[in-house]
Amino acid sequence: MLQENSSTANLVEVIPLSGFNKALAYAVPATCTATVELGSLVRIPLRGRSELGVVIQLGSGQDIAPEKLKMLYEVVQEYPVLTADLLELYQWAQKYYATTPEAMLEAMIPTAIRRGMKPKTRLYVAMGQTPTQEQWSVLEKRAPKQAELLRFVQQQICAQARAPLLKRMGISASACESLVKKNYLIETQTEEAREAYADDLSQLETIASDTRPTLTSEQALAVDNLHAAISADTFAVRLLHGVTGSGKTEVYLHAVEKVVAEKGGVIFLVPEVALAPQTVGRVRARLEARGVRTVVWHSHLSDGERYDAWKALASGEAHVVVGARSAVFAPVQNLKLVIVDEEHEPSYKQDDNPRYHGRDVAVYRAHLNSAICIVGSATPSLETLYNVERGKYAVDRILNRVDNRKLPRIHLVDMRREGLSGRRKGSPISSLLADHLVDRYEKKEQSILFLNRRGFSTSLLCPDCGFVAECEHCSIPMTYHRTDKTIRCHLCGLEQKAPHSCPKCKASEIRYRGQGTQKIEDVVQRILPRARIVRMDADSMSKKNLYRKILNDFRIGKIDILVGTQMIAKGLDFPNVTLVGLVDADRSLHVEDFRAAERTFQLIVQVSGRAGRGDRAGEVVIQTSTPHAPPIQFARKSDFDGFQLEELEQRREFNYPPFQHLIRHLFRGRNPEKVEFYMEQWTQQVSRHFGDRIVIRGPAPAPIAKIRDEYRYQLWYFVPSAQAVIDSLVALREDFKMDRTVVDQMDVDAMHMS
Repeated sequence: MLQENSSTANLVEVIPLSGFNKALAYAVPATCTATVELGSLVRIPLRGRSELGVVIQLGSGQDIAPEKLKMLYEVVQEYPVLTADLLELYQWAQKYYATTPEAMLEAMIPTAIRRGMKPKTRLYVAMGQTPTQEQWSVLEKRAPKQAELLRFVQQQICAQARAPLLKRMGISASACESLVKKNYLIETQTEEAREAYADDLSQLETIASDTRPTLTSEQALAVDNLHAAISADTFAVRLLHGVTGSGKTEVYLHAVEKVVAEKGGVIFLVPEVALAPQTVGRVRARLEARGVRTVVWHSHLSDGERYDAWKALASGEAHVVVGARSAVFAPVQNLKLVIVDEEHEPSYKQDDNPRYHGRDVAVYRAHLNSAICIVGSATPSLETLYNVERGKYAVDRILNRVDNRKLPRIHLVDMRREGLSGRRKGSPISSLLADHLVDRYEKKEQSILFLNRRGFSTSLLCPDCGFVAECEHCSIPMTYHRTDKTIRCHLCGLEQKAPHSCPKCKASEIRYRGQGTQKIEDVVQRILPRARIVRMDADSMSKKNLYRKILNDFRIGKIDILVGTQMIAKGLDFPNVTLVGLVDADRSLHVEDFRAAERTFQLIVQVSGRAGRGDRAGEVVIQTSTPHAPPIQFARKSDFDGFQLEELEQRREFNYPPFQHLIRHLFRGRNPEKVEFYMEQWTQQVSRHFGDRIVIRGPAPAPIAKIRDEYRYQLWYFVPSAQAVIDSLVALREDFKMDRTVVDQMDVDAMHMS
């Protein structure tokens, strides 16, 4: 499909990035013939405007006379924005995830690249032709500032950056330009790389390179298996299943070193941006001595940092990229290894269009490159375990922590009893957790408190009439934020001043119900007034790179207690953390989602794993109102096999993933009757067209029935193979006539049910 047609070599087919969802043929002007390649980003005429597009074929199979075609204007970037393997990946992902070509290409090509950003350059000046004595005299008499500048540059050993030099000396740019015209100064232009994390990772790299740990026998076996797989030079997927603190990252690093030694490229994915600094630091520490450059790739980078990372990879200057989900599309040359750390994390699945899953895309990209894909986790997803069971994936297991450190001791607190008889009755922090916090603080050890809910209180409740402050645009309660005394909707962003009295009955007492990270921070500060407590959540992380500063401060001991949400729940390695508290451990259990038990188990095990990773033993306090729930009991005992067997049996009974693929089809609009009507009509069409090839459940209101004034209904399709039905579903949808006020979206291999 991507081959060159020699008979029409001066033609190309281009997918526009402007909603025109099919390839168009263009002629290539003679000035661009040498620079147009497969995957080039080009500027084209379309509908009377200049638009961007990607070349997906050299030559054209369209039956159009070349002289009738419009010519493309220019090639926007020096290197193709999509490599050959990325073009194939685009074609697969666009169809599999039932999205538009435009949406898929925009996800794969960073905004800065699409905008035609160029490298940052800096002008330098150096001594050119030396003036004669007579010329010096004339210069000093008629242009003393020029003479002053020239004298200074003459005394320097190397070229000087022009802008700061002129600013420091108080000399105009025109004076410098005059010297250049006279050949007394030579101007050169140099590219300046904007290296993400170059400013504050030196300490992490030093820590990482201080010692090269000796592998345990389990690690060594896993490394040998991975090296053999890499040497085979063929596609394979291997699960690295290791308990928390077992040294999975060290195994990854050995695989990375093996690949780069053989001139291969590496993509290293992490589930959260917060995990990137420590991972980049460790990778760079290993590879710098080899002269191998590692770049960073995620959404928190500036446009300049993202552009320079892209250019370094596209040009082959860098061979390794570490980043979050979107790094799976980085233009790595000669890709031979893809690592997906914490593969079970739902954050690898994109919430909005295109709804791709980073782990699954990583596996397919490895397949296209005959590369090895390592998926690693202490709590692998049931989908991955099912692939192991069927023989599609190999597995390496590490069942013991490094240096035979023990897993943390776990305490379970029944908050129902605590609320009735505990000495801290009514507090979100139990007496046991409070005592442990004080003990660890006095021992100069660190603690982490986890609660997956930001804000101060989850809702405002009137005790007299039962009024709850709900968002007027979404069907969820507003969350109270005490820092600015507002109530906010975490879905649509609506923000209002918190009422002093009930808006409905005017009662003077209105209560705050539930707790968020702000409240936990406040309560702990009262328990330990002198402790240094910092909160990490979406509200407090508004400034760029603040999360990196906080995590570094925590690492070096400037913070005693870290309170946070999901972003601190996994992967972070802090040897001085000896206590972890899960404030509301069963919160994720009580949601309308068949994966609730799996996610609760994973979350408890992952958060608990942050404790006791150094020389001192760790402890975990799990606060819950449902202590006998199976996921909590299995997590308490670190019984992964027991949980897996029970949960898989339940999934098999109801034919849920991983035994079937799940496609979620959501309909939304401002008129609920209209949305429901079209959804019922559509359901009938699907039933008639597919028969028993698709098992349909629904239609039904979505768990969150309204967001941003749009009512939401959903269908679930259960199928043995999503690939086998998705083309037919999309074709049927294109022929289905629906009111413009009703919007629908398909989510293949859906991970979120709300």
